[in-house]
Amino acid sequence: MERIYLDNAATTQLDPEVIEAMLPYMHEIYGNPSAVHAFGRKARAGIEQARRMVAKLLHCAPGEIVFTSCGTEADNMAILGAVRDLGVKHVITSPIEHHAVEHVAQELERTKEAEVHWIRLTPEGKADLAHLEELLKAHEHVLVSLMHANNELGSRNDLMAIGSLCRKYNALFHTDTVQTMGHYRFDLEQLPIDFLTCSAHKFHGPKGVGFLYMRNGAVVHPLIVGGAQERNMRAGTENIIGIVALAKAMEVAYRDLDAHHAHIQALKDRMRAKVLKAVPGSTINGDPSPDSLYTVLNFHFPDDGKGEMLIYNMDIEGIACSGGSACSSGSNKGSHVIEALYPGRTGANIRFSFSKFNTEAEVDRAVEVLERVMAPAAVKV
Repeated sequence: MERIYLDNAATTQLDPEVIEAMLPYMHEIYGNPSAVHAFGRKARAGIEQARRMVAKLLHCAPGEIVFTSCGTEADNMAILGAVRDLGVKHVITSPIEHHAVEHVAQELERTKEAEVHWIRLTPEGKADLAHLEELLKAHEHVLVSLMHANNELGSRNDLMAIGSLCRKYNALFHTDTVQTMGHYRFDLEQLPIDFLTCSAHKFHGPKGVGFLYMRNGAVVHPLIVGGAQERNMRAGTENIIGIVALAKAMEVAYRDLDAHHAHIQALKDRMRAKVLKAVPGSTINGDPSPDSLYTVLNFHFPDDGKGEMLIYNMDIEGIACSGGSACSSGSNKGSHVIEALYPGRTGANIRFSFSKFNTEAEVDRAVEVLERVMAPAAVKV
């Protein structure tokens, strides 16, 4: 049976060019980057070259990039560091953030380390900028933490508008770009962003590596202590294979970004039109406009008793898709994102997410399977 992967918001397959870049660091360049001998110096050079590549693509200084194990660690480091080391007393965030942000905010509420304010959302799942300005006017010593694009809905926030409001009211701005890094260009000389987080496996790099951008190398204490690695910002021997691969994945993504954007957008548009026609009553969750994240498409289907097993039935037919965030798909809880935007609504939700490796034929096959799985049962006479 042909298997089709349409869950790229959860993770992506490694690009062959990335695998090629990793191989020397598996076979030949195996020294500890902290060692002073030639083996260590060669490994250290690979890390610093990767840091310079990331900084060049983002238009920032190499010293503003700290490599981490993932986006979750980077989010934790930014938010907790801002509260504990930079005098932040108020955190403004949204109820549809990834758990890497939402759960940190909830923990800060629990410990009373900071007061958390939950921003209102537009019907499309974007931050309500009028409410954001109200909150910024009312409080001082603020960190705003809002993701660039939602991982379940694809609804995309305006980073320039949010950052400009933060600058106006002397607030810090952190954005989780895990879903958008490698899919959009970021000019951090122009964007008013203080902290930005990323994870390589969302743009055809490996799992287990990400980074935190901190404007001007903002002085926060490390979450992980026990060594002087990453310029004293993150202890532990560096994941050199992952770091080199992350930089290569970003280089490839930026090089081919425009062509891949056009290809993936066409796939999304094709699936949207076909599903809305094939499945009566189906609608789009989140922002239906072209401004939404072009790699993510989330549908809602009426409650006809088929929703509970929809993802499993699609998988049986060879189609890999999702009901929401991969980080919570192993639980029985519904999506906190869907509940926040559509409280109390019944029915089934399904997320398809695309990459440069997907094809029109795969989209057509997935729609065919979905139509069959969702078809009304034959009436027995």
